Amino acid sequence: MSASRDLMLAAVPSLRAFAISLCRNGDRADDLVQETLLRALSNIHSFQPGTNMSAWLFTILRNHFRSEYRKGRREVEDVDGRAAEKLDSQPDQISHLEFQELRDALAKLPIDQREALTLVGVSGFSYQDAAKVCHCAVGTIKSRVNRARSRLSQLLLLDNTPRRTHEGAEEIAAFCHTKPSSN
Repeated sequence: MSASRDLMLAAVPSLRAFAISLCRNGDRADDLVQETLLRALSNIHSFQPGTNMSAWLFTILRNHFRSEYRKGRREVEDVDGRAAEKLDSQPDQISHLEFQELRDALAKLPIDQREALTLVGVSGFSYQDAAKVCHCAVGTIKSRVNRARSRLSQLLLLDNTPRRTHEGAEEIAAFCHTKPSSN
């Protein structure tokens, strides 16, 4: 261990110079060298006697610097917390799951109800225009849309209470209960 310690200490000036060349900051370089030596000491059992101690230490320093650099690129300094306050977004997977639930529920509707609801509720057709597309009476379209909305409401909601408190469930409920313009 004494020989390894002497080799480590002899490498410190070169390690510091290398660290300064990487990070261009004396204090940060000292931290890198210190962390390198700590890691080397805790993993001294993996050092192969007779191999180049300096090369091993330089590899540890370089790998640690790169790991810290990659980690630092993903982090934002936010001393006062203002950047964190601006971050407010719903996780994508929830809206994706809710959309998938809506698609699954729509697939369970009879084709004529799904068609009417898609024309009126999604595409924004008036009842009259949807009736022309489907070659049926306006009353038939109104009935199909009403039945489709009721069924979707049953499939997506429990006792008219959204299954989730997420906005998407409320939007789906609103979609099921809104009436199109009758222009």
